[in-house]
Amino acid sequence: MPARPNPWPPRGAPTPPYGERGQASVELVALLPLLAVLAALLWQAVLAGQALWLAGSAAREAARAQAIDADPRAAARRVLPASLRAGLRVQAGEGGVTVRLAVPSVVGRGTLTTVSARARLEPQA
Repeated sequence: MPARPNPWPPRGAPTPPYGERGQASVELVALLPLLAVLAALLWQAVLAGQALWLAGSAAREAARAQAIDADPRAAARRVLPASLRAGLRVQAGEGGVTVRLAVPSVVGRGTLTTVSARARLEPQA
């Protein structure tokens, strides 16, 4: 039985030089660290956004607690997940409640920055 000719590349199409074989694989491997850094930066942005959103929720809950003469710090802690409770700072005063949260770092165990939110409710009778 005669050998069948290879159908690829089609007749008349230029063939790539042999020196470029595997070039796409090499480029992908070279880009993997850049893709990993980009993914870490995006995840860090998501964590910062979540911390900012939850700081607002915790501040509102703490202001509600302060308005009914309850503990604002305990109220703020109930709203937060365990990963954000460690960096919680609550300041309650006549002008309302300020909540500060530490934004955890994606890389390592430190914190990147802090976010804060403020809320105020009139005392309830």
